[in-house]
Parts: sequence; C-alpha cells; structure tokens
Amino acid sequence: MHERFHYASLDEVRAEAARLGLDLPLSQSLDVLRQPLDLSGHTLANRLTIQPMEGCDGTAAGAPDELTQRRYERFALSGASLLWFEAIAVVPEGRANPRQLYMHAGSVDAFRALNERVRSLAEQRFGFAPLLIAQLTHSGRYSKPEGKPAPLIGWNNPYLEGDKPLASSCILSDDDLAALPERFAQAARLSERAGFDGADIKCCHRYLLSELLSCRERPGRYGGSLENRMRLLRECVQAAKAAVSPGFLITCRLNLHDHFPYPYGFGVSQESGEEPDLSESKRVVSLLHEELGLELLDFTIGNPYSNPHVNRPYDLGAYRPPEHPFQGLQRMMDCVGQVKAAFPSLKVIGSAFSYLRQFSGNLAAGAVERGVCDLAGFGRMAFAYPQFAADLLEKGALEKGRCCVACGKCTALMRAGGMAGCVVRDPLYTREYKQLGL
Repeated sequence: MHERFHYASLDEVRAEAARLGLDLPLSQSLDVLRQPLDLSGHTLANRLTIQPMEGCDGTAAGAPDELTQRRYERFALSGASLLWFEAIAVVPEGRANPRQLYMHAGSVDAFRALNERVRSLAEQRFGFAPLLIAQLTHSGRYSKPEGKPAPLIGWNNPYLEGDKPLASSCILSDDDLAALPERFAQAARLSERAGFDGADIKCCHRYLLSELLSCRERPGRYGGSLENRMRLLRECVQAAKAAVSPGFLITCRLNLHDHFPYPYGFGVSQESGEEPDLSESKRVVSLLHEELGLELLDFTIGNPYSNPHVNRPYDLGAYRPPEHPFQGLQRMMDCVGQVKAAFPSLKVIGSAFSYLRQFSGNLAAGAVERGVCDLAGFGRMAFAYPQFAADLLEKGALEKGRCCVACGKCTALMRAGGMAGCVVRDPLYTREYKQLGL
C-alpha cells in the first residue's frame, strides 16, 4: 500500500484519495488561512502555526545558542501567527540530549533576548508579532542528559522494550512524580519572565506525562484508573496556572492515540491497538478544557520513536510503513476532528500537513474550513522552508523546490546525537549529516 509522493496537481491528490476511499479535506482556496482568530485576549493574525521541532543545539547549560537563534530568527520571518517553541526541559535529568533547552534561572535572560529578537523581526516584516509558546517537558523514557540513555519511566512497556524490560530503578516513584508539578510551575513562571506568551505542559509522543496516560498496570496514585493516570497532568497544569499571571496562556500538546496495543497504548481499541478509541482521550480533553479552563490544545497521535509513520507520514525512513501515507493523513484528520466536534468551544491545532508538500496548504485550509481544527500546525516543513506561511498567505502557493520531502533525515540527525535541521534544503545540516556518516 505504501507509495512515495508523486503528485503533480491537486486534482491528482484528490483522485488518489478517492481511489483509496478517503475523504481528505482539501480546499482549492486558501482564504480561510488568512482569517484572524481570537484566543484568550490575543488576536492571531492568521491560522498557521509552527509546531515544536527540536534542534538539539542549545548550550550545555540549556540556553539558546547560535544555531537556536538562527532557527528562530528564520521562524520569526515565516509569517505564522503562533510559534510553538521546541521542547524545553523542566529538570536537568529530564533532558532528551545534552544540548536540549532547559528552563531555569540561569537561562531566562537568553530566552528573553531571543523572544525580543523574534518579535522585532516579525513586527518589522509583517506588522505583528507571533504568539510565543514555551513547550515544557520531562523526556521520561527518552531522557539522555549526558548523551546516553538514562530512562525515567512511569512503568515498563513490553511493546517498546520487548523482552528486555527496564530496571525497576528507572521507574519513578509516586514521591518522584509528586515533586514534578512544582518544577513545571517554576518553569512556567520563568517562561513568563522570559517573555513567552504561554506555556505547554507537554503530554505527547510517549514522553513522561504522555506515558502515564497508559500506565494501567502501575500501582499507586498515578496508575490504574484513568483518574489516576491523568493525575500528574492535572497537577502540573494546576500548578503552572497558579504560578503565572491570569493573562499567561497555559496549554497542552496532547497525544490522542498511540497506535500500539492495549493496555500499553493510550487512545486505542482494546481489540486492536491500531484502531483509535478516543473515549479516554475525550475525558482527558474534558479535564483540560472544561475543568481546568485551557482554551487551546495542540493535538497529535503516534510515537515518533516507534511508529513515526503515524504522526509523520513519510517517503523514506527506518522501515517501510504498512499503509499508504494518505491513510495516515486521514487518521490524523479523523482523530483531531472527532475531538474538535465534541468540544466546539475549544481552539484546536491540527498536525501532519507537511507530507503533502506544495499541496499542504490546501489540506490545512480544508481542515479549518470543515472544522477539523482552528489552526494548522507545520513542523518539519518549517525546518525545510521557514518562509512557508508568508508564501501561502501572500503568494497563495508553496514552491515545490523548497518544500519538505518527508525523508526523515532531520530526525535521523537528532537520533544520531547531532544538531537537527533540514538536510535537503539547508547546506549547514547537509554537512552535519555527512560528518556523522549518515
């Protein structure tokens, strides 16, 4: 079923979707992407968002470094109305690599200077500054603060570990977990001082808070029932909200569906882990939106470490996906759209548009038109083509020769311990890729 991208027109994309029996929301007009959106006292100038894409290029102390500044200066000139910063650790042991950004008292000034630079560039070019969100994270089982695996997990997962479960010393105790809300609160408070407009309590892609949502076999306060499994997310959001001023936006990037077997996956059918069952996902969204008052959520699915084709349909990667990439796009649209329909007052960011290259704007516009989402998020496209939003909004089209080609090489750089960027479009990362022997 898997095919590489080979479509020369939007009509060919539509025809292929129809052949597969899919109903991708594709729009000829991009006008809806130019519409403003009111959000928690902010007015977003358009419906385009840059999703968090980690560059692994901070300083050893966790502050933005030269390449971090280069990347965000490019993003500032993208034209997107919302810039969701990459993962920023809240504790040193929760860093995913030795150069991951880390929010602490010693890094605040560097973040503030970067944010001021981003706003200045955007205002000069477009007449508005993007909303800036800090993604606060604990990397959990993917922690590598010194460059080698140092996993900290909610519970063992045979699907991810096979016949080699992690040592019991890797499992965080209830006391360990109970200490984390204050760390998220501190990081949120510092993010506000650093000039961010809001903070994401990250709960996706199997990092710690996301993993806990499927820890059905864990005993104690943070495992078993869904109420227990979402306890730490609740506590972290509550602590973060209490630590910041009323105008500071607390949000969450949330996994709706893991796409691997029950009981080890979240948002999955008990009969088949490959089939979404969003009943528990909707209960988490109800907690975040209706009980805790979060107005904006950013949705994703899958696990880029174990099944990357689910959240990032691709042409080339570590394995041949078992499905046509358009089926992955449809699954993402369906999952996000189901939850948006259940919570119409919630502002939602959708994902996975970049795979369609020069036609990704048509999918984004169609998704917003149909009410699948309110904002369209682009991640790897922003690595490859930082000015994508300006071209969509001002020219009404993307240049084929500048688009992401879904090759996965940016992720390969990160997995190899390098600094991540677009190997195909940016010579700096082409050299990095070659130097690592990839």
